[in-house]
Amino acid sequence: MPAFASYPSLMGRTVFVSGGGSGIGASIVEHFAEQGAKVGFVDIDEPASMALVKKVETAGHAAPLFLKADVRDVKAYQAAITDVATKLGAITVPINNAARDDRHDLAEVTPDYWDERIAVNLRHQFFAIQAVAPGMKAAGGGSIVNFSSVSYHTMTARLSVYEAAKAAVIGLTRGLARDLGPDRIRLNAITPGWIMTQRQIDLWLTPEAEADLMKAQCLKEKVYPPDIARMALFLASDDSRLITAQNFVVDGGRM
Repeated sequence: MPAFASYPSLMGRTVFVSGGGSGIGASIVEHFAEQGAKVGFVDIDEPASMALVKKVETAGHAAPLFLKADVRDVKAYQAAITDVATKLGAITVPINNAARDDRHDLAEVTPDYWDERIAVNLRHQFFAIQAVAPGMKAAGGGSIVNFSSVSYHTMTARLSVYEAAKAAVIGLTRGLARDLGPDRIRLNAITPGWIMTQRQIDLWLTPEAEADLMKAQCLKEKVYPPDIARMALFLASDDSRLITAQNFVVDGGRM
């Protein structure tokens, strides 16, 4: 079995993860808990989130703090972030992971649908950063990780609103890296490829789709949530202390 890195600088840090109840987010919660970080997360799926808390605790790590919150409700979401900071200490590692890649057709998209998709895939990242920035400045800095998607590079069909949001994440990351750099706050983006979460497997992984994916990737194996979580660990740690305004693609060499 591979032996993966541990990061002493993450011990005791307060990490906040949006969409942490399942998929990539759940793996991120688990990995930071294994590093000895204090982890808080939000999600709208309460049963999955409580099962994750129990799983982490059963594994012998400090139980993460779960708060049910919808990232589309900015006021309630920022209140949840403040609550995490109050209970666990200043958040110095926010992980803006929450997203949903529902398919849609051009003719069916309404202004309300557009606004809701932007809210769940982009807007919450900005307002989470707005909420944590004062505490990060007071703490002497930190590392923010935003999530984009390979889909806008690969031009995945019936996903244009999602792709617009995820392309914008890169601009948001680079712009705020400039604004917050003087306060020793770093911002980087992770662009996952096709990650084999249970949702992706259930909805879209067919034998034909898997064969096409393996043809496209340089590395001929599927990418899983822990592969993304380990990149998040590195970007959050002091090992990456002078890396900011960058985008890290983790896709098995598909792009």
